[in-house]
Amino acid sequence: LQQRRGLRLSAPAAIQVTVRDALNQALDEELERDERVFLLGEEVAQYDGAYKISRGLWKKYGDKRVIDTPISEMGFAGIAVGAAMAGLRPVCEFMTFNFSMQAIDQVINSAAKTCYMSAGSIAVPIVFRGPNGASAGVAAQHSQCFAAWYGHCPGLKVVSPWSAEDAKGLLKSSIRDDNPVVMLENELLYGVPFELSEQAQSKEFVIPIGKAKVERQGTHVTLVSHSRPVGHCIEAATVLAKEGVECEVINLRTIRPMDIETVEASVVKTNHLVTVEGGWPQFGVGAEICARIMEGPAFNYLDAPAVRVTGADVPMPYAKILEDNCIPQVKDIVFAVKKALNI
Repeated sequence: LQQRRGLRLSAPAAIQVTVRDALNQALDEELERDERVFLLGEEVAQYDGAYKISRGLWKKYGDKRVIDTPISEMGFAGIAVGAAMAGLRPVCEFMTFNFSMQAIDQVINSAAKTCYMSAGSIAVPIVFRGPNGASAGVAAQHSQCFAAWYGHCPGLKVVSPWSAEDAKGLLKSSIRDDNPVVMLENELLYGVPFELSEQAQSKEFVIPIGKAKVERQGTHVTLVSHSRPVGHCIEAATVLAKEGVECEVINLRTIRPMDIETVEASVVKTNHLVTVEGGWPQFGVGAEICARIMEGPAFNYLDAPAVRVTGADVPMPYAKILEDNCIPQVKDIVFAVKKALNI
């Protein structure tokens, strides 16, 4: 009616969407778009998912597209890998990536290596997804970050979203990719609302795998992070800005393949580097970034050694005060930046 009257309709504005709802949207849109896509895992169907990521999908798509499995990661991951080899596009949910250790043979020896070992004749288009890293009060066996583990393995792509836009765009790209993708989400982010742009509300919105995003422009130091610590870096940058220090914050988004070019360009501009991650320090994501910068052209632009902020080198304690001291906090990032800048 408004159009008939010659009035201009305003474009849909950005909206607030939780990471949980963004993932749910992505699954819904891809299940609708491609009949080869199906979801399987523990409690993903009738219970709507342990974290309600698959809420409403079983009622909409039925038993053949959204499948409850027994508590046997080795079994259902193997079924999913076989289905992918046969031409389907499974999304395999682990209730936590700590439990993916039960299926590590399927993920690495079957999914990651088959395309190479078959000289490219067998694609394995599968997504392994679920919460990764520390949650709250779940202790050592449920708190590990597997970004470095899976990022170590050729044949896998590994994505690690922070915002709702990251989650939606990366999950859709992962489902459409012909390679096995490990998608490392964060349980503590599921209920956090983020702004979802007009573009990201489209059913065809995807984020390219292997491309980082500069979340905040700065001139004095580069902060590189992924997943939940990206938010901590932005908070630390806000604190430091009050002291005259402008931090450039890079959200990696993808662990493998790593967008080292974006990091290099930032280091060339700021001359300082701090990496932040929730995982352990030894052989970690930050260690890889530091090595790549040292081996590349940006090394000549560094005015001080790179600094890493990581989780503590211990199995996660249960007590909250100890847990807080094992996970990078905003104050730890601020301290690291001042160390890098020698202030």
